[in-house]
Amino acid sequence: MASIGKLVVVGVGLIGGSLALALRDARAVGEIVGIGRSRRNLDDARSRRIVDRAYLLDDAWQAEIAGADVVVVAAPVAQFAALFAALAPHLGPHTVVTDAGSSKQDVIEAARAAFGARIAQFVPAHPIAGSEQSGAAAATASLYRDRSVIVTPLAETSAAALAQVEAMWRDAGARVARLDAGAHDRIFAAVSHLPHIIAHTLVAELAARADAEAFFAQAGPGFADFTRIAASSPEMWRDVALANRHALLDEIRMFGEALARVAALIEDGDGTALEALFSRSREARTRWENARDQPAAGDRDQQLAGDRERARDGEDALGRSSSR
Repeated sequence: MASIGKLVVVGVGLIGGSLALALRDARAVGEIVGIGRSRRNLDDARSRRIVDRAYLLDDAWQAEIAGADVVVVAAPVAQFAALFAALAPHLGPHTVVTDAGSSKQDVIEAARAAFGARIAQFVPAHPIAGSEQSGAAAATASLYRDRSVIVTPLAETSAAALAQVEAMWRDAGARVARLDAGAHDRIFAAVSHLPHIIAHTLVAELAARADAEAFFAQAGPGFADFTRIAASSPEMWRDVALANRHALLDEIRMFGEALARVAALIEDGDGTALEALFSRSREARTRWENARDQPAAGDRDQQLAGDRERARDGEDALGRSSSR
């Protein structure tokens, strides 16, 4: 028997569509309803059997909410406040709402404003998976296999709602860990949001040069690997950057200081210090790469301890101070 009788996915793109496919493949869901902004994308979702029914946001989709076991909001985070407000009056007594946003404190604030006394039915979450592709056409049932999903439950979150969301992600093939929302936003500003900002900024700066074509013509695999994420959704990353702006600005400042120290080493011709920096960086990345698939599903304490150790390693490799 499916663990979710009826799932409503608001935003049937790569993230929401892949979750729907994974749950369908696992026989963990009965019916799936998709809500979105684009008729073409919803048609793709129906043709690929990602959803059984689909509605545009301008349609009367709220009637589907009361009978849903789980509603997943997988739209750009700037839309969450309006979507939560539209959902709230129609929630059934046992309907669980969760999200897939890359920032959490702003999402929680929007949920509190919309759901009020029913905030216990909301479970904030963030799947650590994705690609530079977008839309239902890019969705794949394997996207979350052996990937992490972070949940940041509130003090008010009901045990039943939390269990439902964690079971859903495990059914999709993911490992689930819990984290405080503030810690989540600080960590992902550094390991996710900052890399996207750097990649987009580098590509934009090169593209703005008068002789940009000469640079792109000679760019090789290293440039392609480093800037792959600059092909991701501009709308999504605009929203993420603004939603998590305070933590992200801290990371940009610290990275700028670290880059200035590297520039000083190069200017001074200090090859010994440069090599030591590069060696620490390589060792830290190797440890991370070897360790990231090691924690067993459900071993949250071990996984989070590893995250903290790798965060410290990353700071040491860039010569950051341990205090902030």
